[in-house]
Amino acid sequence: MDSIVVKGGRRLSGTVATSGAKNAALPILFATLLADGEHRLDNVPELRDIDSTEQLLNALGCTTHRSGKQMTVNVSRPDEALAPYDLVRKMRASILCLGPLLSRYGEARVSLPGGCAIGSRPIDLHVDTMQRLGADISIEEGYVVARAERLQGTRILFEKLTVGGTENALMAAVLARGATQIENAAKEPEVVDLVHYLRAMGARIEGEGSSVITVEGVDRLEPARHSIVADRIEAGTLLLAGAITGGAVRVERCEPQHLVALSDKLRECGFPVESGEDWIAVAEVDAWSSTDVTTAPHPGFPTDLQAQFMALMTQAEGTSVITEGIFENRFMHVQELVRLGADISPMALVAVVRGGKGCLSGAEVMATDLRASACLILAGLVAKGTTKVNRIYHLDRGYEQLEKKLAALGADIERVRG
Repeated sequence: MDSIVVKGGRRLSGTVATSGAKNAALPILFATLLADGEHRLDNVPELRDIDSTEQLLNALGCTTHRSGKQMTVNVSRPDEALAPYDLVRKMRASILCLGPLLSRYGEARVSLPGGCAIGSRPIDLHVDTMQRLGADISIEEGYVVARAERLQGTRILFEKLTVGGTENALMAAVLARGATQIENAAKEPEVVDLVHYLRAMGARIEGEGSSVITVEGVDRLEPARHSIVADRIEAGTLLLAGAITGGAVRVERCEPQHLVALSDKLRECGFPVESGEDWIAVAEVDAWSSTDVTTAPHPGFPTDLQAQFMALMTQAEGTSVITEGIFENRFMHVQELVRLGADISPMALVAVVRGGKGCLSGAEVMATDLRASACLILAGLVAKGTTKVNRIYHLDRGYEQLEKKLAALGADIERVRG
């Protein structure tokens, strides 16, 4: 099994480009199921989760082809609208094929999904949405079995903000009869990007980026071409890599407006942060102060940057309080940071970090999930000696060659094949 080995102590500097967003590419790939023919996508990242999605699309009768960052998906009706366990277990986002399959073919059989163990993340909101749209749903032998002659537009009010639930609702509603209003909808940029693609296919949608999205169902959609939005989490991680080393790093091909919450927190700590139309940069500093962070749905501070920001706070002057407001089990990286020498007191949803520059020393640690992997690599950039991060298959699910991008900025980092 591969590992990442980091030798700390180097100040990063230079320019690096952001890849396409995993969390935008996945729902868009599943959205291709809504229309027969050839869909063309640009800026598709090369990730394990994309590979898993491609395998699932192939199992559903699609023909896919990749050339660099471009990907074509040729869709035709599958023999059976089945998303099998062997494929779905690898990735929780697989539940996003439920809406398109049900809306397009009137039936779907989708295995209960897997993914990172960062919280329960139940699928009840997805099931409830399909029922509200008129589907009959049952759970049979570990599968969600859904049937509907044609979905019927309705009012959907999410009691809890849900990105995946909003995306599944959108993909189910675009071919439903009549209008659907989605209230308390997720505002994340990845949801907006999905709407842009659905609209390019001929969907009638208004209100993306707000808490109320309206969909007027149509009878038919057509394939389209689309470029995946930049990955704001990767961009934020690269920016934090520069910050934790006190370096000067410019991240290009990104959307700075998607990183306002992170930029504001970095400025609170004393980091000079500048941005332009498609770039954001942090300048060199020798010391920074602590600040408190509470994760929240967009446009709040992203839960997917919480672990990386905690690594930064281990090097800050003072004490910070980090509150996880999205997932109930997203402090699993804390015990690994403590192995490196961090002074952190975790509770259920709150972690108190007592910072101090130079407090970390290299050790062998284990990545427990995708963002924890990045957190530990960032910590390794400033730890004395060598840090070895194991179980990095999590990292490859969501970061495209992160070690190569960091090496290009001056990090002493390499992948060791297991």
